[in-house]
Amino acid sequence: MLFNFKMPLIKRLGLFASLVALTASLLVACAGGEPTATNSPASPAAGSSPAAGSSPATAAKKIEFKGNVALAGAGATFPAPLYQRWFQELNQKVPQLQVNYQSVGSGAGIEQFTKGTVDFGASDTAMRDDAIAKVPADRGVILLPVTAGSIVMAYNLDGVNELKLSREALIGILLGDITKWNDPKIVSANPGVKLPDQNISFIHRSDGSGTTGVFTKHISAVSADWKSRVGEGNTVQWPVGVGAKGNEGVTAQIQQTPGSIGYVEYGYAKNNNLKFAALQNKAGKFVASNETTASKTLSAVTLPENLRAFIEDPEGDDSYPIVSYTWILAPAKVADPEKAKAMEVMVEYCLNDGQKLAAGLGYIPLPDNVRKKVAEAADKISADYKIEVK
Repeated sequence: MLFNFKMPLIKRLGLFASLVALTASLLVACAGGEPTATNSPASPAAGSSPAAGSSPATAAKKIEFKGNVALAGAGATFPAPLYQRWFQELNQKVPQLQVNYQSVGSGAGIEQFTKGTVDFGASDTAMRDDAIAKVPADRGVILLPVTAGSIVMAYNLDGVNELKLSREALIGILLGDITKWNDPKIVSANPGVKLPDQNISFIHRSDGSGTTGVFTKHISAVSADWKSRVGEGNTVQWPVGVGAKGNEGVTAQIQQTPGSIGYVEYGYAKNNNLKFAALQNKAGKFVASNETTASKTLSAVTLPENLRAFIEDPEGDDSYPIVSYTWILAPAKVADPEKAKAMEVMVEYCLNDGQKLAAGLGYIPLPDNVRKKVAEAADKISADYKIEVK
C-alpha cells in the first residue's frame, strides 16, 4: 500500500495511530485471548492461592488438567445413590475428570483401598486404628466425612401406614423373641393401629457393611443383652432373618416380602416408597427419620480433629437415634500430581455443589463447620490446588 504523504499532518498522525491500535489488537488475538492483569486487587499475585473457606468474587473457578483424568472408587452402598449423582454432575462441570464408583459395601471398599486397587474407598464406619495401620505408609489415608444419613427400619405391612417401635420391641424382633406383628410389645406402642396376626420376617445385610456396623453399634449401646449375645461390627452372626446384599438388596427383599422388616439407609427407603417406623430415642420419644431430626442428631455431636465420630445413642428429645456420617477414604499421598489434583477437585465439589443435592436424595447436608474441617484435611493431598469452601 502506498501512502500519500502530501496529506495534512494531522490526518497522517491519525492514520498512524489507527494502524498502531489495529496491530495491537491483532497481536492479542494471536495470543489467544485478552490480556490479564497481574498483582491487581481482582487477581491474586503469581504463585498465590485463595485460602480454604474463601471464594473469589469474580468469575467461576476454571479447572484444567493436562489431559483426561480418571479416578476409581469403591465401597459403601449407603451413599451410593448420592455419589453416583455427584460424580455424574462433576463430569459435566469438569469434562476432563471422570470418577467411577462401585457400590460394593464398606468392608470391600476398605479392603480395596488398603490393597491399592482403587484410588479412594468409602465406608459408613470410620476406619479404626488397626485398619489404618494396614494401609501402606507411602499412601496413608485421610478420613473425609462428605455426607450423613440415617438408618431406618423399613417394613412391608399391608394396611399399616404408621408404626412405632420401642427399644424393647426392636431388640425383641432382632433377637427372635418377638415373632408376630400383633405381639403385645408392639401393640402397646401403637394404639388404634390394627396389627395383623402375621409372622415377622427380618431382612439383614449378607455382606460386610458399614450400615450394619452403624446399626449394630447403636443396638449394642441400648441393649446389654444384644451386646453380650451378638455385639457390633460390619458383619455379625444374626440370630434370625434372611440376608441380602447391599442396601439395594435389602430394599428389594423388603418390597418382595409381605410382613418383612429390615434396616436400610433412609434414602433407599424414601426413593423406593418404603414405609419405615418411628423409633424410640434415648429421651424416650418416638421420632421418625427426616432431614430435620437427623440434623438434630448431628448437632448433638462434635466432630473431632481426626474427623472420626461414632454416634451410638444421641441425646435430645428430637434426635433420631441412628444417624452416621459416611466417609471417603482418600490417600494422604498420591504419586501422580494430576490424580492428586483430581482428588482435591472431587472433594471440593462434594463439599460445595454436592451438598445442595444431598437433601433431595435423602441425605443430610454437612454443617458449615464440618465442611471447613474436611476441606482443611483434604487440601494436603495436592500441592497444586487449593480447595475453596463456598
